[in-house]
Amino acid sequence: MRLTVVVVAMALALAGCAYGPDDRVLGGALIGGGTGALVGGLAGQTAGAALAGGLIGAAAGAIIADATRPGWCYYWGHHRRHYVHC
Repeated sequence: MRLTVVVVAMALALAGCAYGPDDRVLGGALIGGGTGALVGGLAGQTAGAALAGGLIGAAAGAIIADATRPGWCYYWGHHRRHYVHC
């Protein structure tokens, strides 16, 4: 249980480090999968329920992250932020 909470906290902390659309989708999948596994494990009290919750959460997280993606991404170059279309 503690390991799952630590993994979810790490995923939330790293989700803000996304630069491109692929990173955003991956971050959403990680957060959704961790949260889904936590909820599925607590609700079903089995490893199968945690696995199912993780898979469903990862798919939902990736879809939601892609759908809510902003139209502009940025990168750092020459000590300033440059904006480009995603």
